[in-house]
Parts: sequence; structure tokens; C-alpha cells
Amino acid sequence: MPNFIEELLGAVGPEVTKNLSATLGLDKNTASQILPQVAPMILGGLKRQMEQRGGAPRVDHILNKYGSASVLDDIGGLFGMHAQNQNADPRLGGLLGDSGVNAAGMLSQQFNLDKNTAMKIIPMLAPIILGFLTKRRDTGGAGSHGIAALIDQDGDGNNILDDVAGFFMRGLGSAQGSQQGGGDLLGGLLGAVLGGGGNRR
Repeated sequence: MPNFIEELLGAVGPEVTKNLSATLGLDKNTASQILPQVAPMILGGLKRQMEQRGGAPRVDHILNKYGSASVLDDIGGLFGMHAQNQNADPRLGGLLGDSGVNAAGMLSQQFNLDKNTAMKIIPMLAPIILGFLTKRRDTGGAGSHGIAALIDQDGDGNNILDDVAGFFMRGLGSAQGSQQGGGDLLGGLLGAVLGGGGNRR
């Protein structure tokens, strides 16, 4: 069974790639690599919130407040709105905290993006990821206590990072050297997201 990130990419990956490329002026190959790297960070932030700030009901609160599935119907419009924001905050409130700023810097370095463009990417993609998770929660009838199961879809009950890291390391780059370097950079960041602090969102 595909895990959550594989389902996300299968469902919205092509649309995200097309609109990210058009909105930010990226080539499609670069645009296609960004969602698989940002999604694990968002899931890592949700995991930390779940473990440190109230369990599955805390994640349910975040999805109810920020995870509208309606954004999936107009990804181009969503991206266009965020592209106009000159004060984009990759911290996503407290979901990623300062790790979100570090992530933007890493995306800028890895994909040769200017700083302002890189700062917008996480706020652009987070509503897609949260909206898709909300859609899976609601259409699957999982409810608040099924959040972890929606993310840890291999059903082994282990830390959800197992699924995230497994896909994360498989999906980065086409060349072995690029895959190794990208995995080291953002894999380290994912660890910081999971272990770091952050304000209550």
C-alpha cells in the first residue's frame, strides 16, 4: 500500500509541478522535486505537534484551522496568491518554527533559487499537504484519532518517521551523488523539525 506521501504525489504532484513552474518561473524538472522534499517536513511538524502538544486532537485542530481540502480545487489560484506575498513566513506559525527558515535556505541552495522565492515555497505547499491530509481524514472517516494511521499507512504502528524517511531517501534526485547530498541536507533538517522547538500554532 502506498504511504501518504506517495498518495499525495500521485494525486496532486503533476498539478503542483505545473503550477509551481508557471508561478515561480522554475523549470519543470526542478519544480517536480520540491514537493517530495517539503512534504516530509510538514509531516514531521505534525508529528512533533502530536507528540508534544496534545496527541491526535492537536493535529485535528491544525487540520480544521489550516487544512481546507477546497484548496486542491484551485492550486494555481492558491500559488498565485502566495506568490504576491512579500512577507512569506516559512515557519508556518509554530508548525516548523525556525527550522522552516533553515529549510527555505536549503531549498534556495539546492535548487539555485533566490532567497525571496525560496521563502515562499513552504507557505505555498503547506496548504496543499494539509488540505490533502484533511481530505483523506474526512473521506476515510478516520476522525481525529485516525490521524497517525493516515500518515503511517504501512500499518506497523512504528514512528511515522519510518514511512517519511523511507520515501524521502528513495525520492531525492536521479543521480546517486545528488540523492546522497539531498538526503543528507534535508534529512538533517527533518531531524531538526522533529526534535526542535516552536511556538504553539
